[in-house]
Amino acid sequence: MKGRVLVVDDERNICRMLEQTLELADYRVESRHDAESALNLLEGDAAFDAVLLDVRLPGVGGLEALRTIHEKHPDISVIMMSGHGSIEDAVQAVRDGAADFLEKPLGRDKTLLTLENALRLRSLTLENRDLRAAAGEGELLGRSPLMQALRERIGQVAPTDARVLITGESGSGKELVARALHRSSGRADRPFLAVNCAAVPAELIESELFGHVRGAFTGATSSRAGVFETADSGTLFLDEIGDMPRPMQAKLLRVLETGEITKVGTHALQRVDVRVVAATHQDLASQARTGTFREDLFHRLNVVPLRVPALRERGEDIPELAEHFLRLSTQRQKLSPRRFDRRALRVLGRHPWPGNVRQLRNFVERLAILAPGERIDEAFVQAELEAVVREDGPQAQALTLREIVAQAERQAIAAAVRAADGNMSEVARRLGLERAHLYKKARALGLDLRGGI
Repeated sequence: MKGRVLVVDDERNICRMLEQTLELADYRVESRHDAESALNLLEGDAAFDAVLLDVRLPGVGGLEALRTIHEKHPDISVIMMSGHGSIEDAVQAVRDGAADFLEKPLGRDKTLLTLENALRLRSLTLENRDLRAAAGEGELLGRSPLMQALRERIGQVAPTDARVLITGESGSGKELVARALHRSSGRADRPFLAVNCAAVPAELIESELFGHVRGAFTGATSSRAGVFETADSGTLFLDEIGDMPRPMQAKLLRVLETGEITKVGTHALQRVDVRVVAATHQDLASQARTGTFREDLFHRLNVVPLRVPALRERGEDIPELAEHFLRLSTQRQKLSPRRFDRRALRVLGRHPWPGNVRQLRNFVERLAILAPGERIDEAFVQAELEAVVREDGPQAQALTLREIVAQAERQAIAAAVRAADGNMSEVARRLGLERAHLYKKARALGLDLRGGI
């Protein structure tokens, strides 16, 4: 069974039609013809996954019923159904907490697709919430002055709808900051979606953000909602915004200015209410000045800047973080309890952790798995740290500054070639180089761009 659905409509023929359609699609369905009986049913049995709710109902109206369901049963997805002349009410209902709305007359494919999308979003939301609760994720740990100041700044800006640009090194916890902003906002009970702009191919990012209609491009066999539409009334986290292709920067700017999106394959405008929080490890201010990143978009995103300190800047937080990660690792890996002795924590505190909190978390999990007993001592931690250094490269300490720079440039060019799928113009743009200069530098580094990397 795909899910349990309650249909609420005063037209009995519509209820019968939806019952047949949904039951054939492997849903379990019940119907009610007024809001009062539907709310009474939910009060005694809230184990429904979704409600298809008509806007116009006798007695208690659909919009009032929606608000009651949203307040008392926030985990149930509500899809509003609207006849001609009440579309504005349905749109308002989406802003008030409905997952989506359907316009009558109802089409089979559209109904099933809308319900499927709503239940998929519900499943992801519940799963993420449960995982965060089980893993203790989402906590901005640390008592250092830098972390206290960051939490205070989050507390100031979170209740507003101001756009926030989070900066910090990779692995420092920028997404945790974005989630903390969402949790403390008035949108906390609405969706939080995250998109890594560096991980989405350039040719697909517009569809990922704004969605597409059926037939918009080869392979678009059905319509699909983008993350802006799915996150409507919630928060959208755009990670690594500095890697967004420049043509998409202009389209994102327009959405931020107008609050309207256009799906790929159509010219129809659709209003969305989304709080955008962006993040980057790059110096966007410098890129905006040189033209690598759109200056107008930078200023739109950077209304309130938040900087996440690197772990080496708050070494006093490392013992607390290490003990927290150790507890999580033993739970996740179903291990017997482990504990650090004080000298082991001092060793962890002295390490520079170039990979920041993410590297510390992964290393602590390694210690939890490999530790020979309950107590993790200084010698064991030191030996594992030395092993990590050897694994990262036995010649690392012997490299000259020039060799280190050349190695980093080779890695950067190779990564850009992979990300751009071999498009050298795009590679040059990503690296901020003229194409001729790119080929010259590649030859000097011993890279053959024409032959692939």
